[in-house]
Amino acid sequence: MTDTVLDRLLRYVVIDTQSDPNSPTQPSTEKQKNLGRLLVEELLAIGLNDAHLDEHGNVYATLPANVDKPVPVICFCSHMDTAPDFTGTNVKPQVVRNYAGGDIRLSGDTSQVIRLANNPELKDQIGHDIVTTDGATLLGADDKAGIAEIMTALQFLTANPEIPHGTVKVLFTTDEEIGRGADKVDLKKLGADFGYTLDGSTVGEIEDETFSADGVDIAISGVAIHPGTAKGKMENAIKIAAEIVARLPKDQAPETTEGRQGFIHPTDIAGSMEGAKLSFIIRDFDDKGLAEKEAVLEEITRAVMTFYPGSTYTFAVKEQYRNMKVVLDQHPQVVDHLIEAVKRVGLNPVRHSIRGGTDGSRLSFMGLPCPNIYTGGHAYHSPLEWVSRQDMEKAVETIVELVKVWEEQA
Repeated sequence: MTDTVLDRLLRYVVIDTQSDPNSPTQPSTEKQKNLGRLLVEELLAIGLNDAHLDEHGNVYATLPANVDKPVPVICFCSHMDTAPDFTGTNVKPQVVRNYAGGDIRLSGDTSQVIRLANNPELKDQIGHDIVTTDGATLLGADDKAGIAEIMTALQFLTANPEIPHGTVKVLFTTDEEIGRGADKVDLKKLGADFGYTLDGSTVGEIEDETFSADGVDIAISGVAIHPGTAKGKMENAIKIAAEIVARLPKDQAPETTEGRQGFIHPTDIAGSMEGAKLSFIIRDFDDKGLAEKEAVLEEITRAVMTFYPGSTYTFAVKEQYRNMKVVLDQHPQVVDHLIEAVKRVGLNPVRHSIRGGTDGSRLSFMGLPCPNIYTGGHAYHSPLEWVSRQDMEKAVETIVELVKVWEEQA
């Protein structure tokens, strides 16, 4: 078994672990357990003797402390599933050795081009080995690069027992891409005080803040009648739904916002003349912003419905996750130690806000403060996804240094 971080990534990405938002089970797809079983085998081979896969597909393992003094127990976490946005079946990873610059045309589908203009980070990758797909699938570096980095760091620590460290826990989750990654995690069994997800992007970026997130479902009951006798009677639920979408504020959409701006985003619309359903995701960096956007959406719905007196609607809000910074600010050492580790590997730490969420968002509010560390991956959820071997190695170094910092500061 080869154990470089690149070897591991290439081994993991060919295993199809795509999650399914329409499945009610966890894991949402049984095939995620195929990677989980392999990881358990490899963890056991490394020497983490308690490694196991639970019934929900989550992998747990422990690297015992090799020092006598009390050190906070830290956990490293990545998710095994890949996004349902683009196929992850039959992944054929390609390695562009000693990248010389410019665009990268993918070999399997030559219409797919990783363009320098759209990936300015490539300017910093000259001489690196770049991993891509052949253009027919996504790569799955989100988050198999994170898994490969954690596994490689664990291998290094067990092979170098002279490095003092406290207890290190490992958690690999399922279904993160469909918002369920933390649903079945047993934090009592995990037994960690603080955690770090390896699920970021550009090396050096520390992500200690995420969106807060809600989902909104609107169900419309219209008035159905034969179109031949419909004048003055029909109230078409499809048209009602379309009017609601048409009235959404254009300056509060994903395609018109950036930075710390939130948005209202329709994700699904379906129906018939008598009934229609709309699904939205609402995003902002604080709860007040979420509430304001939900109020805007409900007011739009209410205003549209006034033109359809025979029709009714329901408006249901479901909490999805919250900004982890609220929790992390109460435990500053978690990010402070990470900043020190990033400096030790020769990078400039940059605190960054995620326009999205991670398992760390949920885990933080469940009781495991959990910022996000870079993996080196880019252009996630697409056939243009790529990651640098050298950047993955830098993430491995960061994990090792972070373990050292926790032991030193204990």
